[in-house]
Amino acid sequence: MATKLKNLSETNITAGKQFKNWTIGMVVADWNPTITYAMRDAAISFLIEKGIKKNKIKVYAVPGTFELPLGAQYLAIDAKIDAIISIGCVIQGETRHFDFICDACANGITQVGLKFNKPVIFGVLTTQTLEQAEARAGGKHGNKGIEAAETALKMLLLRDSV
Repeated sequence: MATKLKNLSETNITAGKQFKNWTIGMVVADWNPTITYAMRDAAISFLIEKGIKKNKIKVYAVPGTFELPLGAQYLAIDAKIDAIISIGCVIQGETRHFDFICDACANGITQVGLKFNKPVIFGVLTTQTLEQAEARAGGKHGNKGIEAAETALKMLLLRDSV
């Protein structure tokens, strides 16, 4: 595994004045809440630390990871929202359900971003075990919520520089 024993959540992005004017939407799956809420909370803290105003972070819940694309689309319709972070967690079970959910979610999130021409970030864990998910939601591999939030900011910086 490429990420074995690495904390990938270290960031090089610095707080910026331009961040205070951006509005970030977030859709968070209620399924596997100990994982998704840890990622949500870390993403929110990161955004605030980098200069996004707390009242400009709009957080909404969806039942599960499969519903993230439609939730993201509802937010993307709002022209005031500059970027959307989608947070979910799918843990492999005994059936192919895992494959269908992961594929549908990834493709759906991609389509929303392309349709609305705004960053829609894939902050979804797709792990084999709960332990792997925990390691990526604040454990030894960092917190993927932070990485998703950083990606949103970097994509907005790119948008504004093009």
